[in-house]
Amino acid sequence: MIFGYIRVSTDKQTVENQRFEIIKYSKQHHMKIDEWIEETISGTVSPSKRNLGVLLKKTKQDDIIICSELSRLGRTMFMIMSILNLLMERGVQIYTVKEGYKLGEDLQSKVLAFAFSISAEIERTLISQRTKEALKRKKSEGKKLGRPQGRKSSHYKLSGKEDLICQYLSEGFPKTYICSRLNVSNSTLYSFMRRTKIYIPDKK
Repeated sequence: MIFGYIRVSTDKQTVENQRFEIIKYSKQHHMKIDEWIEETISGTVSPSKRNLGVLLKKTKQDDIIICSELSRLGRTMFMIMSILNLLMERGVQIYTVKEGYKLGEDLQSKVLAFAFSISAEIERTLISQRTKEALKRKKSEGKKLGRPQGRKSSHYKLSGKEDLICQYLSEGFPKTYICSRLNVSNSTLYSFMRRTKIYIPDKK
């Protein structure tokens, strides 16, 4: 299946410009759009709350998504890279008209996947640094670190990754995907979320 994805941010913008670009591109490359996905919504909104989320769920290996440019997928780099990584893991290709990207199994795609893994590692490092700084500050203030005798441990496998989990959830990624990224079981993630009372506030 070949999907044409169009997103505009406001009612004042028109989808027709993007549609024209995608149709022109597909004809030049001897392709036919099987289905169109259109929406008028901000790119900062989680994919799960957009038509894009429906598209991501229905795609399968060897499908192709054509959009005018990568920024149509999302407003933040983290969101775009997460979507690209998810699609590449499924074997779905992304073609962009303006940048001329053909993201799939080629070297360029692997570089992007590598960039995503690096960005995720940087995020984990930053979270770890913030945690260490907070502990150091508490220690300097004379607060006793560690759990009192007889109390259960408050340190879990996912401790220190609360911000990262919240980021994934706020971007609309399913918990199964989060488990695969963090290399934990579903039960481990669910249990950790219950203990730490992780929740995602509604976006306004």
